[in-house]
Amino acid sequence: MTNESLQSLNVNTLIGNTRHRGTAWHYRADLQGEEPNHYPGPIPVEDVARRLFGWDALTRRIAVEVPADVRSMTHVSSTGAPMRWVDVPGRKAVVRSDRDDGAVLGVFTDAYVPHQYAQYLLRTLSDILDDSLSISSAGLLKDGAVAWVEVSVPESIVTPEGVEFRPNLLATTTLDGSLATTYKRTVTDVVCDNTRNAALRERGQHVKIRHSRNSLLRLDAARQALAMVHTTAEGFAAEVARLCRIEVDHRTWSRFLDSWVPRTAADGARLAPQAARMAERKREALAGLYAHDQRAAPWAGTAHAVLQAVNTYEHHLSPMRGTSRPQRNMLRTVSGRYDSLDRAAWQTLEKVLATV
Repeated sequence: MTNESLQSLNVNTLIGNTRHRGTAWHYRADLQGEEPNHYPGPIPVEDVARRLFGWDALTRRIAVEVPADVRSMTHVSSTGAPMRWVDVPGRKAVVRSDRDDGAVLGVFTDAYVPHQYAQYLLRTLSDILDDSLSISSAGLLKDGAVAWVEVSVPESIVTPEGVEFRPNLLATTTLDGSLATTYKRTVTDVVCDNTRNAALRERGQHVKIRHSRNSLLRLDAARQALAMVHTTAEGFAAEVARLCRIEVDHRTWSRFLDSWVPRTAADGARLAPQAARMAERKREALAGLYAHDQRAAPWAGTAHAVLQAVNTYEHHLSPMRGTSRPQRNMLRTVSGRYDSLDRAAWQTLEKVLATV
């Protein structure tokens, strides 16, 4: 699923707060060299600067090779034909200061100004981090063309209804032109390229800053972005509380199952034997999750439990083929499939509630 190698993820990402949220899916101790990339607690700012952002993004002129006559010849190609270099006006390339191999991270017009990772993702945030927030992950992707720093509360928050979650602030930018510098409140824990993409797809407040001459991040804007972490907790908790206030009695739950996993075809005809068996197994699994699984049962009798049962089934029990379950789950998360399933389940429950 990931476009990064396991070696790269174990060297170029730093994962914090593992005491509370566990190790990343790509954790391989034998690939991390002399210094582990997982931290039981918060990641020190100094470690992010030293291990990931200890270089600058530099701009270089772009030139192309063109055929040349003897008088202007400055280079001979591998075939022996004379060549010369010609500058490309109005364009420039971005490269890493710590490398001399000429690897290009991105090509832009002269108006583009690279946002230095150490400044935009680290220094500005570290100046205003309060005691309740810390760095929970950071990383480089695509050989340094993409970077992120995630700030979160050290421990999960538990709502009055008993639902546990952790609000984050994702700060991310690129040197390949794929994304403006973005500060976004999220719930997804970012540990790789796919989880970063999934977090960026979440609905929620965000701030974007273009790579231009006038884009120097102001401290006030950073404070505004940082405040998102605290408001994320309030918004998520309010949504959980709303779902927990919606009562779902036994009859409503049964009607939801009939709508979500019907025992008959759309025209009322009986299902084929195999389809009928699959439907019955799914209904039994959902009923078991709703009544007995700790991810749904504590809220049985509410809309929250219904959505939790559906979501848990899709993540952990639904039939699959051709790939591993973690890979399938990651693909559905990044593609928005799980968001669509959650919305469909809620819309189905809404229709059932309207008829009660």
